[in-house]
Amino acid sequence: MTVLGARPESARADSGRAKTSGMTRDELLRRGTAVGALLTFPALFTACGGGGDSGAADDELKTVLNFSNWPFYMDTEGKKHPTLDQFTAATGIKVNYFEDVNSNDEYFAKVQGPLSQGNGIDRDILVATDNSRFPILYVSQGWVQELDKELIPNFSNLIDAQASPPFDPERTYSMPWLSGMTGIAWNEDLTGPVTTVSQLLEDPKLKGKVTMLSEMGDSVGIVLAEAGDDPSNVTDDSFDRAIQKVQAAVDSGQIRRFTGNDYAQPLANGDLAACVAWSGDVASLVADNPKLKWAVPEKGGIIWTDNMLIPTGGSVATASTYMNFVYDPNIAAQIAVGTGYISSVKGVKDEAVKLDPDAASNVLIFPDDALLAQLSQNDPKMLGNEDYITKWQAVLGQ
Repeated sequence: MTVLGARPESARADSGRAKTSGMTRDELLRRGTAVGALLTFPALFTACGGGGDSGAADDELKTVLNFSNWPFYMDTEGKKHPTLDQFTAATGIKVNYFEDVNSNDEYFAKVQGPLSQGNGIDRDILVATDNSRFPILYVSQGWVQELDKELIPNFSNLIDAQASPPFDPERTYSMPWLSGMTGIAWNEDLTGPVTTVSQLLEDPKLKGKVTMLSEMGDSVGIVLAEAGDDPSNVTDDSFDRAIQKVQAAVDSGQIRRFTGNDYAQPLANGDLAACVAWSGDVASLVADNPKLKWAVPEKGGIIWTDNMLIPTGGSVATASTYMNFVYDPNIAAQIAVGTGYISSVKGVKDEAVKLDPDAASNVLIFPDDALLAQLSQNDPKMLGNEDYITKWQAVLGQ
């Protein structure tokens, strides 16, 4: 098992997930793009340059880029983001960087009103996860704009595995930001290793000290894997079994609440013993608290990709210029090493090793075959099934 918090080791190959055994990183990420998705982001939008209130497309290069992203998702030194500073130095474009995406659903609830009316949201880039229904909704509803690929010569650095996702087969509207994994995190000040979903949801020592992610793809996905069901091929029966297992943990008081990214500080502070968590988040937290650990559950975890999109009213030229910048392998390597997430840029591994000789052995950034054998991509039919969504919202208490 790969446990974050110690030097990364190869994941167990005998996880019982033979259907993915021996799969390479590119093959699994290619499988990962088979998820049709939608996205959500939370934000209190304020006009501050870049995209305006109008829904009209803006092809002029601006002096400010407004960028909405998730926490723990940019290279960071102190209070600065080095690659953002490098972008400003190279282009003269200031970046207003907002870590205002806590969960897909929350963000979508904030932006769907103005976008559905054809208005801008004062953002030039937002980031949407393919492990949800939302990227395909943004595209199908016409709420995002086409990239200006003439301004993105580094588009050719996109790995083949990510070239044609179902929600955007020609990558007309999107480019991957980073990919990551869903597993279990725990704080060793409060508990020993938590390596199975059953332990997370049933161990009485953890009662009331556990959270799960509100994202259906993440939480239901790992429960499906725990039961020996295939998250990439979900049936009504397997979904209902997973829902019942989570509901039982809610009813018993085992699960304190459902979260987005806001599990991070309670986990670090010792207010939580364990939770469903994203790989790179914990990698960022470990530097300040080595008692935090993260692992793929013994029966398997989930892999997913976040995607950059240009919403209605955003500056296409400014956003495309930034996308080109981050698809330089050296810049991409700085972001991958700085966040602990997986890049979709060709040549990133060679550049990462120049920055950190140990980077090549970090399976969170460069998953090996043993770790990939433990991971599944969620069934797009599950993510878009309205009946499943309604059942999941009932578990969430919505």
